[in-house]
Amino acid sequence: MADLPIAAVVRIAKKNGAERVGSDAAEAIVQRAEKYIATLTKESNKLAAHAGRKTIKKEDVDLAAKS
Repeated sequence: MADLPIAAVVRIAKKNGAERVGSDAAEAIVQRAEKYIATLTKESNKLAAHAGRKTIKKEDVDLAAKS
């Protein structure tokens, strides 16, 4: 079961030019988005830990997104 709401993903897709989004496509977007978020969080957490922090900061996320 997905954690991201499908309706929010469909809204984002429509804001970015999609006229219609099929339910299977929306689910695929949700799955890939959740995978990206998980990877980004893991990398951000590594950077925070390297800096001696438990809290992920924006700078950690920015650096993780660049790599």
